[in-house]
Amino acid sequence: MRLIAAFVLGFVLFGATTAAQALPSERIVIDTRGGPRTLKVEIAADPASREHGLMGRKHLAADAGMLFDFHKPLMAAFWMKDTPLSLDMLFVRADGSVSSIAANAVPFSEKEIVSVEPIRAVIEIKGGGAHALGIEPGDVVHARAFANKSAH
Repeated sequence: MRLIAAFVLGFVLFGATTAAQALPSERIVIDTRGGPRTLKVEIAADPASREHGLMGRKHLAADAGMLFDFHKPLMAAFWMKDTPLSLDMLFVRADGSVSSIAANAVPFSEKEIVSVEPIRAVIEIKGGGAHALGIEPGDVVHARAFANKSAH
């Protein structure tokens, strides 16, 4: 009986550990008119992690966020379903430049927030963060997703 209990406990603990594994992260730099801004972002680069995004998160540090990498330019639409935080969404072109910013997205809203042009990635940060950090359209993001573009 102890062997079965130990097996079940091990299975539960292993399952909980794998389900809670963190996404890969990296430090990115955004060149703004006020100087470089550094953020630590989680990388959502596959369909499952992009679909889940920041849903359910109740806290996000001012210097943290999530980078949604689509691997190629496309029109993107986001929503705030099941997301209790207000977020700013930075729509980023394939060359790493910020195309547009959707500021202060409304928590739990199912209204689509759509890119104005094909973009390679979206960076979500705390609502009001773009203004606080001085991030504007045209600023340049330095991240692995854009490394091949900025190397030229």
